Parts: sequence; structure tokens; C-alpha cells
Amino acid sequence: MVLSNPYVLTAAYFGAALLAVIIFLAIFEMVTTYKDWEEIKKGNLSVAMATGGKIFGICNIIRYSIEHNDGIGNTLLWSTYGFLLLLVAYFTFEFLTPMFRVDDEIAADNRAVGLLSMVISIGVSFVIGASIT
Repeated sequence: MVLSNPYVLTAAYFGAALLAVIIFLAIFEMVTTYKDWEEIKKGNLSVAMATGGKIFGICNIIRYSIEHNDGIGNTLLWSTYGFLLLLVAYFTFEFLTPMFRVDDEIAADNRAVGLLSMVISIGVSFVIGASIT
């Protein structure tokens, strides 16, 4: 079987992970009120930190999924489930800060909120990843 070759298998996991990251980031882009890449192009460091945290979080979940599953299919299934949990964490952060809207603060380049958003995405990804079987 061609996937028994470690080079081919690595390339397959890489390709699947890259596609998953693109899809998951597109979903995150749909749920935020700002346009990530437009804001980053303008130099909005808060959006860059929040987006970087999302990328790290997604990749970390995929890493745990690869490590704990046999086959690309199961890896993608667990990665998707982990991403959905990461999305729940994002909405929970918004809910737990009723005194301001997280998206509005990040769009306004509030770096404290951008940094906190990044750390939440990264931290929660480790919790999600540790529970993946």
C-alpha cells in the first residue's frame, strides 16, 4: 500500500491538515465581525494575534489527532470535533465578557483583548488535544 511509505504518509497528513486549517480558518472568518486578512494587511496586531492563536490552536488539535489516531479519516474526524470545541470556546469568551464585544475590541486593535484571545485559543487547544483518543 502506498500509504505505508512514511514519506507519502507524511505528505498525505500534511495535505489533509493544510486543507483542514484553511477550511477551519474560513469558518472562523465567517463568525467574526471583522475581516481577518484585511485587518492584518492594515497592521492590526490584535487581529494578527487572535488569528495566530486560532492557527496555533487548530494545528495543535490536528497534531494530537494525528498522534492518537490510525488513519487520516479518524484524524480529520477528531480534528473537526476539536475545532468545533475551539469554536465553542471562542463564543464562550464572547459570552463571558458582557462589558464589551470581543470582536469589536479586536477590530479596534485592543491588544490586551487580542492577546487574551490568542492565549485562550492556544490554551484550550491543549485541553482539547489532551482529551483526544
